[in-house]
Amino acid sequence: MAERLAAEARKQALGGIPGWSEVAGRDAIAKTFVFKDFNEAFGFMTRAALVAEKMDHHPEWRNVYKTVEVVLSTHDAGGVTALDVELARAMNAIAKLTPA
Repeated sequence: MAERLAAEARKQALGGIPGWSEVAGRDAIAKTFVFKDFNEAFGFMTRAALVAEKMDHHPEWRNVYKTVEVVLSTHDAGGVTALDVELARAMNAIAKLTPA
């Protein structure tokens, strides 16, 4: 099982993944991605889902038209772990490859 990051480690990790922030009242991180249209948003989700599946680490997310809201937390660890940071970095990289 992945170990939960201490507050300072989480804060330091967040500094290296632009656009991600802590979720108030919860040990989780979140980001909202906005794309040109639904097709690009869904394409992002599809690519991110393939990465998440390989990691066996799945996001909480929702999609409305061109917006994808993502929350990451490792449930069996009770909070943010290195897996969440790794998936957040991967999602940022995927979003850069998605035309906006």
